[in-house]
Parts: sequence; structure tokens; C-alpha cells
Amino acid sequence: MTWREIDLGQAIKVKHGFAFDGRFFVSSGDLMVLTPGNFHEGGGFRVRPGKERFYRGDFPSEYGLKAGDLIVAMTEQGEGLLGSSAWIPESGRYLHNQRLGLISECDASLLDKKFLYRLFNSAQVRGQIRGSATGTKVRHTAPERIYRVNVRVPPISAQRRIAEMLDRYDDLIENNQRRIKLLEEAARRLYREWFVVLRFPGHERVKVVDGVPQGWQRVTLTDIASVNESAVSIKNTPDTLLYLDISSVGTGVIHEATEYVFADAPGRARRKVKHGDTIWSCVRPNRRSYALIWEPRENLIASTGFAVLTPKTVPFAYLHLATTTDEFVGYLTSNATGAAYPAVTARDFESAELSKPSASVLDDFDRRVTPLLAQQEVLQRYCKSLQQARDALLPRLMSGALAV
Repeated sequence: MTWREIDLGQAIKVKHGFAFDGRFFVSSGDLMVLTPGNFHEGGGFRVRPGKERFYRGDFPSEYGLKAGDLIVAMTEQGEGLLGSSAWIPESGRYLHNQRLGLISECDASLLDKKFLYRLFNSAQVRGQIRGSATGTKVRHTAPERIYRVNVRVPPISAQRRIAEMLDRYDDLIENNQRRIKLLEEAARRLYREWFVVLRFPGHERVKVVDGVPQGWQRVTLTDIASVNESAVSIKNTPDTLLYLDISSVGTGVIHEATEYVFADAPGRARRKVKHGDTIWSCVRPNRRSYALIWEPRENLIASTGFAVLTPKTVPFAYLHLATTTDEFVGYLTSNATGAAYPAVTARDFESAELSKPSASVLDDFDRRVTPLLAQQEVLQRYCKSLQQARDALLPRLMSGALAV
């Protein structure tokens, strides 16, 4: 199979976005202004609840993006994002701002568009884009610099086969993520039905006084859980540790942990965690950075930027769901202090008011919900394995080291 070299400018055109007027940005709405933060580092589109900006002003219609549009990050808003590409998932929802490039033309005789998406997310292209970027603190690229990126490409038929092979991994990952979401929704629906609407098994026979069923209690979180129960000390320090910082955790998911020799670990690597703990970022609680710890390695350590919630008198499934509801997030957000980085303290968690249902209801809930959480964890780990396999395959396919 003959591969040939081309400059990207021979095959594509990149269009700058629009400079949206800051006066019309709002925190919610129908039209979301995309930024480089809407790209995964390895490529792909993402939304960030609580971080997005929406627009209510006028703008030229050509800057409304359509499903299937391919966009490229032209500002390095976060480490590794410069040159990342993503597909727009739906029409009439997303706006093309000036820090993004839109692939407005792609010569199908030279480049398959799906193969182009993979090219942008390959090390060879990312390295060239970053190498020609300008700026010191924040790096930028431009269409003219992207046009000078040199790539080796196989015939169109091989490009399509490579893209299809990698798409299969993405499809599996997406299917599993949908299943994870359905499992989470099922657990949260059951929690709301039993503990908010109060339609728990046998509720017809239980008297409710002042909104509390007989046998239940109104308590503070510290009555049912410990906050930051255990810390690393010099005497019990592992030689190496896996460190979770704030950026490692999204909404209900741990993206990755960084391994350190203890002597080189960040000073904030102090919170010990164990199976069943819920970790909650104390900074900007509206961003919902929390996760359930599931069968961790013994040397997993969280940043002191997290509150670690350890159940004492309730099942961990109940504690996790009770402390990740919209109502709980609202409580934390209203108690956060600080202008640039609003934050809550361990005392704010300890003072939160919650219900403590009867032991029989808690046991019944635990039997039903813990298997759902376990299945979520299995699927999360499978997704990570698929991502690792895809990422290992990508450079071999894109370089021609692996024939297709």
C-alpha cells in the first residue's frame, strides 16, 4: 500500500468562529457557546454541567453549528487541548466561537473526513500544531499554521477502513456510557421515589409527622457519616501512591489517578479513601465533582481539596445518593464562600441535614441499589480498557505500522 505526504492545506479549509458579545452571555439557555473546554484531550466532544456559557444576543446564522460538523480547538485552554477535534452531536444547539476552527471544506479525493478527525487527534499532528503555535501563557494556532501541517496518508479506501476500525471502539464506549447513565438514572429514581416522595415499600402503613415517617429521623450528616476520617501519616505511608486531584474527578467518575513516589507527591496528597467512600470536591461545588470509591488499590490517596464522606450508620449506596442530589448540591453552593473559587469546608458537609430512614427500609434499598452501582463500576472499567486499547492502536494505524 502506497502512502503519500501532503500538507493539510492541500485538502481542507478551516473557518474561524465568531466573536460573541460578552454582554449577552448567560448561565442557561438554548444556545451554548462552545470553547476548547468542550473537547476531550484525546479528541471528542463533551459538555460540562455548571461550566457552560449560553447566548441570548443576535449573531450571524452561519455560526450556528450543525450535526456532523468537525471542529478543532485553536486555543490551548487546558493542557493538551490545542488541535483536539470533535464532532458536533446535534444541530441548532451549539455556537461556533472565535477560539475554534470549523472544517468548512475537505477534499474527499485526498482525505476522508473521519480519517481527518483521527489525524487531528494523533501525536504527529498535535505536535506540529503545538510547535507552530504562538503565545506564552496560553498558546494559539490559526488556519494558516494548520495548513502547513505535513501528514502521511494512505489511499482513501484504507483511510476509511482505519476510521471504521477506530469508530467501532468509540461505538462500544458510547454504548457502555449510555448503559452507565441508565443505571445511574434507575438508582436516582428509586432514591427519589423512596426518600423524597416517600413512596417506600409499606409507606401506606406508616404515619408521617411533620414530613418524617415514623421510625425515621432528621439528622445532620455527621450523625451518619464521618468527614475526612483518615489521613496519611509518615508512619503509615506507602512507598508509592496513586493520587487523585480535583482534575481527576468529574461528575460521578474518576478519570485517572497519577502515580508518585511518596517523596515526590504533592503536599495535598493526604486523604485516605476506602471502598464505599464518597469524595466531593470542596471547590466550586456547583460543578459536581464527586465520585464513589469502589474497591480501590490500597495506596489510593485523595487531595485535601476533597471532602471524604465515610458511612457510619447507613449503607454507602444511600449516603452516596443522598449527598449527590440537586438539593444537596444547592445546599453546598449556597454555603460556599469566596469570589473567584467558591468553596465549602468539612464543617459545611457535617452540618448538612438529611433523613435517616428506618433500618429495614435502608437494608431493602441497599439490596436493590448496590448491584446497580456495581454494574456501573464494571462498565466504567470496561470503558477505560477500551479507551486504552483504542489509544494504543491509533498511532500504529495512523503511521502505517499496522496494515489494514
